[in-house]
Amino acid sequence: MKKLLFFSMLLTITMQGMAQDSALIKQPSIALRLGLMDFKKTVYTEGTTKSALEFGIQYIDGWTKKIDFVSNLSFSAMKYPYYHSLQVPTSSIHEPYASIDFNINYKLLTDDHTIVPYLTAGIGLATDHLSTFTSYAPFGGGLQIKAAQNSFVYVQATYRAETSYLTKTHNNYSVSYAFPLKLKNKKAVLPPPPAPVDTDNDGVVDASDKCPTQAGTAKYEGCPVPDTDKDGIDDDHDKCPTQAGTAKYDGCPIPDTDKDGVNDEEDKCPTVAGLTRYNGCPIPDTDKDGVNDEEDKCPTEPGIVANHGCIDIQPLLNEIASNFKFKTGKSIIASKKLNKLDAAIAELNKYKNISVNIIGNTDNVGAKKLNKKLSERRAAIVHAYLVKKGIEANRLVKQGDADNNPVSTNKTAKGRAENRRTDMKAKY
Repeated sequence: MKKLLFFSMLLTITMQGMAQDSALIKQPSIALRLGLMDFKKTVYTEGTTKSALEFGIQYIDGWTKKIDFVSNLSFSAMKYPYYHSLQVPTSSIHEPYASIDFNINYKLLTDDHTIVPYLTAGIGLATDHLSTFTSYAPFGGGLQIKAAQNSFVYVQATYRAETSYLTKTHNNYSVSYAFPLKLKNKKAVLPPPPAPVDTDNDGVVDASDKCPTQAGTAKYEGCPVPDTDKDGIDDDHDKCPTQAGTAKYDGCPIPDTDKDGVNDEEDKCPTVAGLTRYNGCPIPDTDKDGVNDEEDKCPTEPGIVANHGCIDIQPLLNEIASNFKFKTGKSIIASKKLNKLDAAIAELNKYKNISVNIIGNTDNVGAKKLNKKLSERRAAIVHAYLVKKGIEANRLVKQGDADNNPVSTNKTAKGRAENRRTDMKAKY
């Protein structure tokens, strides 16, 4: 929402200024536009800055002397540089790219000046090879330069901020030439001829006709059959006279069976409540893991809710930890067993939201105080290996539980051997 604050402020100014004098309000215009998109390198991307030319057309309409509405439709071809963390591969070839946005230009001077600086903000939608959609919020500034009567050159730079998770923040630089639309003069409406006795020829004389210039019926005292809901279907034939509808449904609105705000003619799931952006269907869950695709960071790989739809690594941690058994009074793990932690390290590097509790344990032989320190050393050896291999220390918690959490009986040698261990617990 912070990214749209500037746009909201301009919109407020727009609504306050709608009643201004129209003498200097810009006529509706069409503009040809040439632009450059500049995708900057970030910590989530690799390689150099990516740039792409775009071509487009604009519609410009003055709302007040200092506020213009601008819509842009642009086309380009590029290898769209998605953030690597989204796991969306960049295309190996240039793919079609199109965008449309709607903006408010706030001019610091009026159009009677040769050069007019302005601020701009808006909202836009783009598509990469007509299958992936992103939204962005452009804001920035530019110069409006008078070229001829009612024609202008625009030089503009904007910062296009992210408003969806697939969007890549970038800068946009453009130059446009705008010329007004030539509107035909409307023909003057001739005054009606002198009223005859029955001006509207509806069979009701003017003296008794409450609508003498509109053909009507005697039932309605010379007035037309009313259309209360203004849907084009008169009340005599309208089954829903107080609700605007269509002729197909006898004057009633198009039904919405599932009450999701998408009428049945546009709803691809008319009996299941959904969302407009999915044509009336629910948000999909491609991998059927109970986490919908909009919240699932691994939408094609079944996972768990706790890990944002990605896999549960606890089984892997349990399998690795099964190798960490100790001799009585010892806190040593062989290197070949510690190396099994590399598989867990790979998953921890992949899922940065996961932290790990490392818990050392002992059997009940010996003093409680000594067992506490021994269990802490057993946890420390696993902790040290993970840190050495690059796992951030703030994602790891080591603790010694002594003999407080046995997994087997301490009455037998075999049971005590099972209790002399180090466990790992994933925290999502």
